[in-house]
Amino acid sequence: MQFMIKAADGKGKLSRRMEVRPAHLENMSKIKGKVICAGGLLDQEGKMKGSLMVMEFESKALLEEYLKSEPYITEGVWEKVEVEQMNVVLLNGEKYLP
Repeated sequence: MQFMIKAADGKGKLSRRMEVRPAHLENMSKIKGKVICAGGLLDQEGKMKGSLMVMEFESKALLEEYLKSEPYITEGVWEKVEVEQMNVVLLNGEKYLP
């Protein structure tokens, strides 16, 4: 199952985000087979204000388990997290075959 995770940083959390970012990237590298794509959401000034990730897990429960260890959550960077199941059809212009 593929999921879209959209997360908004709390107000004034950019410096905290940058402090926690190495731990976030390390945590994501542990599950790199689950990450289809990921990146920072930018404000009008080009500064990060949140994250968007497309990930693949066998179930929503396994995704939720991962999120419990996500440093941007455990360290209070993300204020709001939205999760929706989705169907990835194309990746880099090619049919996506998990």
